[in-house]
Amino acid sequence: MSRRRFRSVRARATLGACLVVAVALLAAGAAVLLSLRSNLIDQADTQAERVARTVAGQLSVGTAYDRLTSLDDDDRPVRIVDAAGRQVAASEDLEQISGVATRESGDDDLEPGEIEEEARFNDGTATVDGETADHRFAAVEVRDPEKGLLTVYAGAPLAAEQSAVRTALSVMLIGFPLLLAVVAGVTWRVTRRALRPVEGIRREMAAITASADLARRVPEPDTHDEVARLARTTNETLAALEASEERQRRFVADASHELRSPIASLRTQLEVGVAHPGLLDVAGAVEDTVRLQRLAADLLLLARLDAGERPADGRVDLAALARAETAGRPEVTVDAESVEVAGSRGQLGRVLANLLDNARRHARSAVGVRVRRVGDRAVVEVADDGDGVPEADRERIFERFVRLDDARSRDDGGAGLGLAIARDVAVRHGGTLTVRETPAGGALFELRLPIA
Repeated sequence: MSRRRFRSVRARATLGACLVVAVALLAAGAAVLLSLRSNLIDQADTQAERVARTVAGQLSVGTAYDRLTSLDDDDRPVRIVDAAGRQVAASEDLEQISGVATRESGDDDLEPGEIEEEARFNDGTATVDGETADHRFAAVEVRDPEKGLLTVYAGAPLAAEQSAVRTALSVMLIGFPLLLAVVAGVTWRVTRRALRPVEGIRREMAAITASADLARRVPEPDTHDEVARLARTTNETLAALEASEERQRRFVADASHELRSPIASLRTQLEVGVAHPGLLDVAGAVEDTVRLQRLAADLLLLARLDAGERPADGRVDLAALARAETAGRPEVTVDAESVEVAGSRGQLGRVLANLLDNARRHARSAVGVRVRRVGDRAVVEVADDGDGVPEADRERIFERFVRLDDARSRDDGGAGLGLAIARDVAVRHGGTLTVRETPAGGALFELRLPIA
């Protein structure tokens, strides 16, 4: 596997699954082997102790050595020693026992015919008929009524235990790698199937990047999982980018169109003035220049807002701001209570000025401004007694370069940026700007801002 492929999610998931399974198998295998060996040794202990106690029981009643029945079993060798450690009897074909621990002194508390309650166990070897094998020995003391204290050593072969452990270990050594291979293969296939939609999303995104076609969308799987949510989020991002690009394209086109008219008019007037100085319309040239200046200022402000410019930190009294912006506008009435908000006085003043200009263009005779506090919000309302805004257009009028037909028919209708700037500034200040109908049928613009 190449280094790059090893870095893939599939490779890491497969490796991780194999490591976890390998650790689990090693732990389980060790536990099984230990448990198997412990159980088999317990069985050998039981067998050895049973033989030892059988012989001890016969000795406790004074049975002669040559009449002990358990000495004929070659599979379970028996050895009997006296208190001095001398062998006094043993199985017929038993040649040697090694590894069996003996006590330095016997249990003198045993009464004649009494058998020791607790047996002692240890591993050793026994040579029977020339063959040496591992055994598990049990040692039991008994006091013969005539022969005194005797110790009976009986062994149970460990060949079955050793064979079972070797068989289990062989099965594990063969089965564990096969199981790991199965886990790796299954994990590799499952992750490939799970990540196939991700690869499709990646390929489509690469194609979109190469073609710069934001109208394309990545495939959305029907799995209803994280990959499907990723695809939906990606498509939503692409849609937002497409809409942003379209807005940018439309903005540039509309800005070019709006700039073309005053520039062409100003150029015509200057060319006429150069050819015929007496015919120069100075007032018209100044008016076109002012219009260009305002449009350039609006475009610059929108560019700063789009760039994420944060409003200046400060406190603005909206009542004082409303009175300042309505000074020199006799048709405007003001009803304001002092409410402070945080933000830029210049930008908020621009919002109020734009709303007042819009209301003046559409009002029949009167414009009203009201400033009040509602809960934790400052509310500024600008109302006029005009025809109002149709419900279908109440969101569209906040788009850039959008002017309704009746506004376009006016010479001072503006470029259609005032309300767009007002809403953008409101949003940047953590507020909202909406429009609804007054009881008399005019337009009521409502600016809501958080109180400082």
